[in-house]
Order: sequence, then C-alpha cells, then structure tokens
Amino acid sequence: MSQTDFSVRVASVTPVAETIKRFRFERVDGEALPIFSGGAHIVVSMKDGSVTRRNAYSLMSDPADPSGYEISVAKAEESRGGSVFMHEKVKVGDVLTISAPVNLFSPDWRGRKHILIAGGIGITPFMSMMAQFDKAGVAFELHYAVRERARGAYLEDLVARYGSARVKTYVSEEGTRIPLEDILTRQPLGTHLYVCGPDRLIAGVLDAGRDAGWPDYNLHAEHFLTPPPGKPFSVELTRSGKTVAVGEHESILEALEAAGVDAPYLCRGGACGQCETGVAACEGILLHNDLFLSDDEKASGKKIMICVSRFEGQRVALEL
Repeated sequence: MSQTDFSVRVASVTPVAETIKRFRFERVDGEALPIFSGGAHIVVSMKDGSVTRRNAYSLMSDPADPSGYEISVAKAEESRGGSVFMHEKVKVGDVLTISAPVNLFSPDWRGRKHILIAGGIGITPFMSMMAQFDKAGVAFELHYAVRERARGAYLEDLVARYGSARVKTYVSEEGTRIPLEDILTRQPLGTHLYVCGPDRLIAGVLDAGRDAGWPDYNLHAEHFLTPPPGKPFSVELTRSGKTVAVGEHESILEALEAAGVDAPYLCRGGACGQCETGVAACEGILLHNDLFLSDDEKASGKKIMICVSRFEGQRVALEL
C-alpha cells in the first residue's frame, strides 16, 4: 500500500436501484479522510483470490464531510470482474484499500451557470458537484436520463433535494428525452456544460454543443473506459529488463502491477495521460483504445496508454 492509499472499512452497502449499490467507506483508524472536490474519483483495490483488481469510481458523497466516502457501483453486464466483486463479495465490515481522491472532472468555478447532463451511472460525479454548487449558491441544472425507471438511481431523491426547477429527469421507456437543442440555445453567456455517461451520450452532447457555437473550453466530459479483451501478448521492459505476459482479459497496466512493476496511473480509463509510456520497439500493431493521444501520436507508434491499449504482433518493448 502506497503512502497515498488508505485502509477503509465498508460501513454500509445499500441497493439504490436495479443492478446499482451504494457503498460507504470509513477509515479503519477512525481518522478523517482527505477533503475532495466535486467530480473527484478514487481507485478501489479488490483482492479477488490471486488477482488484485483496481477500479476507479466517482465520489458521490458531500465533499464537506470527511467522515466517509460514498460511491455507487453498477453491476456491468460484461464485467471484467470489478463490479461483480463489489456486488457479490463486498459486505459491511470488510476492509478495502482505496487511493487518495484525484479530480480530473472538477467544475470551472468561473462559470456563471453549470449545466450537468448525466446518463445512467454517469450521475455519480454530479452528486458531489451539486452539493458544492448548492452550498455556494451557484446556479446549476441537472438533466438526468435513464433507460428505465427501475435502473434510475436517485431519481426521486435528487428532485426532492434540489427541486424540479433544477433537476429534470428523463426515462427512455416512458418516451422522454433530454431536449438538448433547447438546453444549449437558452443559456446565458459564461455557462459551462458537463456530461458523463455512455460514450454515445457524451459524443452526442459534445458535438451538439460545438454545433451550437459553444467554445470547447466551456464543454467538459468524463470518460472511464474499460480495457477491452484481446489476444494474449508479452511486453519487454527496457529499463527493468523484465518480460511480462499480458492476458486476454487484463490490461498492460494490470499485468505490470501483478508482476511487481511500479507503473504510473490516475484514471485507469484512458483519459488522463498519466500512464503514457514510450514505445522502444514495435513489430506489430499497437491497438490504441485511449482518449488522450492525438491521431498523429497514435500513428507515430511511439507512445501507448498502458491502462487501456493493447498490442498484436511479434514484439513490443516499452520504456519501463
């Protein structure tokens, strides 16, 4: 455990919707947890037999409350193991290791108003944001869409807490949709927009914002990509001299960690750039799955994001 990790006890596990549970963590030593800001996430380490899984989850509790952290976890239909572990194996009283909070999705406090657009479990980073906005008297609107009401975590709770003027909910099976064009065209200058949810929602909102004339610096999105499966391969590490096998259902980063190699990361989802690694040699194809590198950088074959990207071919050597 690093100096920025904490041992926490699971204080509560609460079903909040179909396939979604809320978990509250409190420090084992009884001390306060670090203060965080809205939009922050932590990495939860899960010891599952011989495998250690590490998943990033947005903090949804009140940033002003250091007594505990809360996250919500959706049980993924095609889980790589993390969400299934949280849903089926984590119980009240269990001890887990979590990282210190990291914020890659903080609100721009210069904004005159903040529009939050959430799809499904993408609601979680906005829970802590709204608590901060509300206390600070900052104008905001939440537009929250779910496929079906049974899977809509916190739908009624959010309307009750912040009012129907600030919280709008939409349920696909009931025929309601986010009126994106109307939202984008009626905001005062200086408004910032934030989106989190499925990739199609994020891409659609960002494209619509740009088409409506919104500057890029007023558009914000949070992506957490899941490392895709693929053919097994091995990576050579030029600095340590090690060769590490990467399985079909693990990322390069996960394989390195299992082999005792200390590799940098923050988001573990291909967005932040922290795990960017130089490619010393490549006899094959780098399969770039990240959102950080530019198209030119990907085409150069000189860099790879080891948290989500893969390789196919004869040989790849990384500068680690």
